[in-house]
Amino acid sequence: MSLQTSPDPSDASATPSSEFGTRVRAHVARTVVGQEEVVERVLIALLTGGHLLLEGVPGIAKTLLVSSVASAIDLDHGRIQFTIDLLPSDILGSEILDPTQNEFRIHQGPIFTNLLLADEINRASPKVQSALLEAMQERHVTIGEKTFSLPTPFLVIATQNPVEQAGTFELPEAQLDRFMLRHRLSYPKQEDELEVLHRVIGLGLKKEGDGAVPMTSFDAIAKDSPLHKSDLTAAMAAVQEVHVSEVFLRHCVELVNLTRNSPEIELGGSPRASIALVQASRARAWLHGRDYVVPEDLFVLAEDVLLHRMRLTYEALAQGRTDEEVLQELLTRLA
Repeated sequence: MSLQTSPDPSDASATPSSEFGTRVRAHVARTVVGQEEVVERVLIALLTGGHLLLEGVPGIAKTLLVSSVASAIDLDHGRIQFTIDLLPSDILGSEILDPTQNEFRIHQGPIFTNLLLADEINRASPKVQSALLEAMQERHVTIGEKTFSLPTPFLVIATQNPVEQAGTFELPEAQLDRFMLRHRLSYPKQEDELEVLHRVIGLGLKKEGDGAVPMTSFDAIAKDSPLHKSDLTAAMAAVQEVHVSEVFLRHCVELVNLTRNSPEIELGGSPRASIALVQASRARAWLHGRDYVVPEDLFVLAEDVLLHRMRLTYEALAQGRTDEEVLQELLTRLA
């Protein structure tokens, strides 16, 4: 079955989905070269309210991409650089004694935003990582004896470096399960990297008083947001109207059950995996100009939804098997 593409945005009959996606991609492309697949994953996360984990080596524009997408939709966004000495209060906030009033007041942390970038999340201790669990699942946090709702929409996009292991902590399964998608980024193509160099040498200087510093790509992020929060809300509502057939639902459940019953998999997908497959597929279908899901949506998103929820058995690892190979075999059985 061939995948239907989005209509030409220059066409007067272009759908709202193609217009929304095209405007975000065009805004991001002014700063980030290539990475179209990653931009789509970020859009899927935004449209479904799911959290996203980006995994890749340093220097491939993970942080820059997230900042560009937030700028495209005029969302409040914050960034936390995770380090080993980070405390939960550095994320959530804390109670502070006000000596003038002789009472405690609440200082809200950087988590109170629409889009939170958790940079190098695996550098923080498990205690700090667990501080995100309540916020990611229930969309509220507890400071002292008070509970505060987080802004809407609220989305965590985390990054981690899969290569460097010194000073890092593996994310626990409970937290990994709360990420709707985990996408692995690769190095850019040669022509894209060449375009990056052309852009960098043309940035110039950023002058401050009598001094100056070379501009970076972050300085070049366009500040004129083409979309607003209301546009995202309307798009999210449209995604909820995308039709999902009974057959598609059964395929999602069957695939997740295959991960649980495979002799090579020690830990398979939870019910959250089934939900993530359906919701992410609806968003992808809408971005491609369809009001219904197709099998291609499931097959394209399966790795991002399931691989971080799977743990191979010791015997499978000893035989040199990879989780990608095992999942592809399960997808072949599903087809």
